[in-house]
Amino acid sequence: MLAAFPWTAQAADAYAPFEGEQSTWHEGFARYDFIMDEQTLEIAPFKAPEGEKFGVADPPKGKRRCIVIVPKQAAPGHPWSWQGCYWDHQPQTEVELLKRGFHIAYISANATLKPGREWDAWYAFLTERHGLSKKPAFIGMSRGGEYAYTWAITHPDAVSCVYADNPGCNHDAMMKLGELAQHDVPLLHVCGSIDPILGKYSTTIEGIYQQFGGRISVMIKEGAGHHPHSLRDPRPIADFIEQSVQQTTATAPTYLAGRTTKDSFYNIENSYRDDPKEGTFITCRGPLFTECYNRYSFELPGVEGSIGIIEPKHPAPGTPWVFRAGFVSRDAVVDLALLAKGFHIVTGPVPYNADGPRREHWDAVYKHLTGHGFSAKPVLEGAGAAAGNAYAWAIRNPDKVSCIYAENPILRSTMSKTPLVDGLSTLAKAGVPILHVCGSLDPSLNDNTQVVERRYKELGGQMTVIIKEGERHYPTAPNDPKPVVDFIVRQTQPAISH
Repeated sequence: MLAAFPWTAQAADAYAPFEGEQSTWHEGFARYDFIMDEQTLEIAPFKAPEGEKFGVADPPKGKRRCIVIVPKQAAPGHPWSWQGCYWDHQPQTEVELLKRGFHIAYISANATLKPGREWDAWYAFLTERHGLSKKPAFIGMSRGGEYAYTWAITHPDAVSCVYADNPGCNHDAMMKLGELAQHDVPLLHVCGSIDPILGKYSTTIEGIYQQFGGRISVMIKEGAGHHPHSLRDPRPIADFIEQSVQQTTATAPTYLAGRTTKDSFYNIENSYRDDPKEGTFITCRGPLFTECYNRYSFELPGVEGSIGIIEPKHPAPGTPWVFRAGFVSRDAVVDLALLAKGFHIVTGPVPYNADGPRREHWDAVYKHLTGHGFSAKPVLEGAGAAAGNAYAWAIRNPDKVSCIYAENPILRSTMSKTPLVDGLSTLAKAGVPILHVCGSLDPSLNDNTQVVERRYKELGGQMTVIIKEGERHYPTAPNDPKPVVDFIVRQTQPAISH
């Protein structure tokens, strides 16, 4: 592709200073103007008209105006940001990035001048001829957000991050967001709470990106509309961009095998923060404001279905882990708290062509992980009918279980041919403690938890039930995760100390 561009033969192996007409931009930074021919894609120096000041006028027909602002001291790797549209509108983030050593770039964009091969040529000019980073950060306000996504989804390996402010978007870009998520491109949206396009675009992008396992953070300015864009203090935005261009690839864990995927897991709970400089409160959520964990999926020979593992930032001594059935939602408060304490969260495989999990497959996962240093006694966990699978495996492996934790459990499983309550004696004999959290109005309470509690205590087993008064089956999680987490940590400490 680069061979079609006129300057490819002059491609630089290292940074090459910009030449041509120079003027000054905000706070005395050097500005270089160029003009591109849309037919030949040739780029030549251009003298900006006197009246433009810091801005830029629309180009003559068949041309594109191009601008580069140069920092006084370039940061290592020559990072740069690319403004998607509306040059010099609320430029405080660009000024802050210049102070941190970023170059700033722009190519003419408006309702009719959209991303296309001209953008590819401009990217190649900056990276191949002048040695700027191969992964620019995109800044896009309103239509600029749409254009940032339009280019990024077709070049996902050539983007470090996207900051979109009250962004617009289009159907094609939203349908291809998975490309960005697969390349682990972090996103930040800054929006007004009453922006008329908030729900149509930003909220939709956020939901899609989360489902793809991508990292997206959001800042919602209380009471603000489509304008003003940006933040009066741009440092949070600049911090996000700077962190994104500096991020390094995580080393893959040794326990991964077979076909492997990686994405991100984080809490999406809102925090409501007073921002005196904005003169309002800002609702914040996403990985920029909470811990973000690597989530892996992999396969083992002879095991049908994938195994999911969410990896803590700092594994606790003894490598404690949760062995559970069922997808881990982003509001799984107990699992989030355990991750913070250094537990791995492991989801057992479920075959694609069966009614539920198979015990021999879970046995294989246990053998594989303990062979890679995981604790010999995981926590068995599940909610609803998934809890039955945790019980079924624990009953067949009572000496390999530290404790059982269940939320509104329904005790049935394809891993057992007999009623699970009939196998409780093996757990009681092994001294496995059990904790249930249940809604007082949950329809499964009487026939499941209360039956198990009565039978287990008759067998001499230790069991605790926490009742959430007035609640039904959902939400399954405890109102306060601390008693549950304390219970689990107490039961795993003997395994950790050994």
